[in-house]
Amino acid sequence: MDSFVDERDYQLLSKDKYTFSVLSRLIGGDYQLLLSDHEKLIVCFTGQPFPVWVWTPDNAPEDEMERAYETVKNVGLMDGDHRYNLKYELAEYFIKRAERDGLPLSVATNMFAYDCLSPVKPSGNVDGELHKCTSDDIDVLVDFFDMFHNAVGIDKESREQYRINAEDGVKNGSLYLWRNSKGEFVASCSWHPVHDMASIGLVYTREEYRRKHYAEHLVYEVTMIAKNEGFIPMLYTDADYAASNACYEKIGYVMRGKLCTIS
Repeated sequence: MDSFVDERDYQLLSKDKYTFSVLSRLIGGDYQLLLSDHEKLIVCFTGQPFPVWVWTPDNAPEDEMERAYETVKNVGLMDGDHRYNLKYELAEYFIKRAERDGLPLSVATNMFAYDCLSPVKPSGNVDGELHKCTSDDIDVLVDFFDMFHNAVGIDKESREQYRINAEDGVKNGSLYLWRNSKGEFVASCSWHPVHDMASIGLVYTREEYRRKHYAEHLVYEVTMIAKNEGFIPMLYTDADYAASNACYEKIGYVMRGKLCTIS
């Protein structure tokens, strides 16, 4: 196994461009661990609190899945403290195999990957407007980062790290808020490019402002920004959260792939 990636790895991931778009971005950035044979297995871990990404081809035979499991185990990541993002077939194998080692694993989150080739403008009107974040919004953004990660229950970090994330996002022009007619910031959304795609994230509406269609309009506007920049908008959702999935589908998002997080 090599500790570097090259064009072969990006070609492999292009076959799963929706479900593993995040991994395509991670392998080109900073990471704590990266292993690849450039053919049948890629393992990438950026560091806590983030999950370990494990890619294998579709319909991988058992010996390849065992190799993936042993690889993760041998580098010390099968210790009960980590989570893993992978395809369902591999997840099932990991769960059964870990049981033999006395380590209980189970599915923590079911995820759908969506793209949006033809955005659909939301019907009806909603008060307020899109707001592109500036340095004046850092404190508000830290709150939204905190609320978002507490709500989804994963990848939680310190408020100091959220501040760094907010400052980077403002610098990159990737963070947006919805400001209602009273001037209150009620919802958040972000986007960033991953090759030819744009990953939409940080979708969160303050509890007291939900069911007013703010997020629907915000995500549509940010989707259009990404599309007009020449990218294919995509996002991950919690497959078990029907309300948000219905919202995305209303504005043109189509489910393209599935994966899960086990812990």
